Amino acid sequence: MPAFYLTLLAVLLSGIGARDQGVVATLSLRQQRRPAILVTALVTSLVCAAVAAFAAHTLLESLPPPARMIFAGIALGLAGAESLLLGPVRAWKEPTHSLGALGLVLLAHQIGDAARFVIFGLGVGMAAPLASGLAGFVGGAVLLGFAWAFPKEASRPRWRLVRRVAGGALLLVALYLLIVQMRIL
Repeated sequence: MPAFYLTLLAVLLSGIGARDQGVVATLSLRQQRRPAILVTALVTSLVCAAVAAFAAHTLLESLPPPARMIFAGIALGLAGAESLLLGPVRAWKEPTHSLGALGLVLLAHQIGDAARFVIFGLGVGMAAPLASGLAGFVGGAVLLGFAWAFPKEASRPRWRLVRRVAGGALLLVALYLLIVQMRIL
């Protein structure tokens, strides 16, 4: 159960103000919260969380226990770096009404974003890929649902600051994990 709660909390913090949230907020604002946007976003979130959980499960079979936490630290460090370095998506002038195009754009944003790195890293580090994948989907669904329901609020600049702080915290956690597991301290 700790893997579920930690992953849920980490995904919520690392996913605030993410690029996929910006896409959903922009389209929801321009298309009057069309329900198909939310459904497409939830499906892509489920697919990406499942891919991250499956990758964690596959890696668990080949990693010895001491290496799991080192690998988790690397994944959390990548999540923190992604949160700090990548900015929000610019609003489009003529967004498409195609759900297929929206799905591809969301998959491209989500497959390597901080939240999926968190799912992958905590799934490996805590040896609980299923719980981490489920928590990652729930957290992603909450964030995307918020962006769909409240697009103006989700587009505010203050969420970028929260994302940057969460990215810094993820980097510190990753550094701590690496230092402890390599027995430097």
